[in-house]
Amino acid sequence: MSGASASDQKILRLGIAGLGVASTLFIPGVEKSPHAKIVAAADPRDSAREAFTQRYGGKAYADVDGLCADPDVDVIWVATPNHLHAQHTIAAARAGKHIICTKPMALNVQECVDMCDAADAAGVKLLCGQTYSMSPDVQALWKVAASGELGRVIAINTWFATDWLLKPRVAEELDETKGGGVIFRHAPHLIDTVRLLGGGKVRSVRASVGRWMKERPCPGNFSAYLEFEDGTPATIAYNGYGYFDTSELTWGIGNRMYSDEERLKVRRELRAGSVDNDAAKEGMRFGAATSDASSTGSGATPLVKGSRAHIHWFGLTVASFEHGDIRQSPDGIYVYTDEGRKELPVYGGRGTGTLEIKEMYEALHEGKPLMHDGRWAAATLEVGEAIAASGRERREIMLSHQVALNKA
Repeated sequence: MSGASASDQKILRLGIAGLGVASTLFIPGVEKSPHAKIVAAADPRDSAREAFTQRYGGKAYADVDGLCADPDVDVIWVATPNHLHAQHTIAAARAGKHIICTKPMALNVQECVDMCDAADAAGVKLLCGQTYSMSPDVQALWKVAASGELGRVIAINTWFATDWLLKPRVAEELDETKGGGVIFRHAPHLIDTVRLLGGGKVRSVRASVGRWMKERPCPGNFSAYLEFEDGTPATIAYNGYGYFDTSELTWGIGNRMYSDEERLKVRRELRAGSVDNDAAKEGMRFGAATSDASSTGSGATPLVKGSRAHIHWFGLTVASFEHGDIRQSPDGIYVYTDEGRKELPVYGGRGTGTLEIKEMYEALHEGKPLMHDGRWAAATLEVGEAIAASGRERREIMLSHQVALNKA
């Protein structure tokens, strides 16, 4: 790591490519990590660069090429628009930087393969993050599943209804050719969770996809049946239209942006064409007065029993095993066995960023394998592609790029 003092040589010096909404979700977690320091960023907006330098005193570039050329950056977190992930990840790899890439990894599996090949050729690490599978509650579910104490997994079911389509959306978020719509933008959270609990290797997908909101002309709901290579079935039911919300079934914990009254108002405004999506979106980006990352200390709230601070649940997930079931609980996870039900408390940050940085740090300084590496993320994207293809073609889609989870 060039330019580092002896005392700082094990701190990951992080550069952020893209100071949009995605960055505001992981920056609070990174700030609280003992393993990283934010030192640079790239964004085309003058206001974002000015806010960044005022906050961190680091370097701010107008393009990603400048960030890649910075000798004081060890790791680049790619949080640019989805259709630029492959371009910017490959550029970072060729510059010798390790990479954390925000989901979805890319627009298609071939782009993912190119990204992985570029990282391998350069000898750098590539991790794909910002998925719900990296949240404390899902990690707790996985640890129980991986322990074998409940026997073999026999079924996984996840159900998520939210208000994704009602939130401010700019054109690229609704354009499937640029990674828009819920299959690219929200499904990776659920697919990654299901694959994590099921061991990773999905054999086939059969799905139906809907687009029922003319003001948001992109996929807004889907139902998918996944079969793992060992025969384990999994289902994902997703609805992003903002009527019913699964938080009504989960103690009010969820991923909703609006109250019931606000949803009614937003829906009326959308139908009347009176929503300024560009202005609303700008208000959510880094440097805006209303964005989470603009206020020091926001985001990564510790989980304490009774606090319900883990508010970023993506629906309800139940995994069934030979000898019991597991699911989220108000303060952690529930484990159901022949002895009854017990709750295991979960502690950790509610924001993203913490586990990604920890995983990258341990890979670089402790020699541990990346669990959420590029090929894992490519396999998750392949499932998403299969959901879309199955919806179009009304047939089962067989998969060929699936991988098992790397375990430390």
